[in-house]
This record gives sequence, structure tokens and C-alpha cells, in this order.
Amino acid sequence: MTTIRDHVRAIQAEVAKAADLLPDRAAELLMESTALMGNVNDEIREADSAYAVILLHELDTCEKANRARIKAETSTAYQRKREARDTHELLVELARSLKYFLRAKADESRFAHHQ
Repeated sequence: MTTIRDHVRAIQAEVAKAADLLPDRAAELLMESTALMGNVNDEIREADSAYAVILLHELDTCEKANRARIKAETSTAYQRKREARDTHELLVELARSLKYFLRAKADESRFAHHQ
């Protein structure tokens, strides 16, 4: 089964080879990236909720809040939360990079036609 993170990694790998990237493909990747953001936002909401349950439990059972937070941050719920947020940040940066790439290619094309 392919995960959202796998899709994002595939886009990232393809963008990393920008020398071979054609504008049409970059536009497709940009659309894929922005479409995936909705799924990632859903995952962030679910992961934040799961982590909040763990954190609340730790706050109830630990004497000190800082220790409770540290214990909660060692949980798989926290790992899931971080991965979801990191994936979102990566998608945002990929989208920005692709937009810049497409703008640069459009400028190149306009400049080439004016000469």
C-alpha cells in the first residue's frame, strides 16, 4: 500500500532532478502536491487529537508538567504528529519550488520570444 508520505517522497525525488523536469510535468506535480495537502491536513488533525489524549494522560499521572510533556513526546502518537507536520511543511516547500520553477520557465520562454 502506498502512503501519502510515499507520494510526497516520489514528488520530492522527481523535483530533485529539476534539470530533467519539463514544465508540463512540474505543473502536474504542483497539482498533486496541493491535492495531497488536504489529506495531510486531515492526518494532522487526527494525529494532534491522538497526541492530546496521550499528553492529557501523562499530565494526569505525572507530578510535573515538563516531565509529562517529555514522556508524551516519546510516544508513537507524537511521532505520528511530527511526521504529519513535517510532511505538510515539505509539501508547502515543494509547491513553492514548483511555482518558482514554472515562473522561471515562463520568463525564459517570454525572453526567448522577444529576441
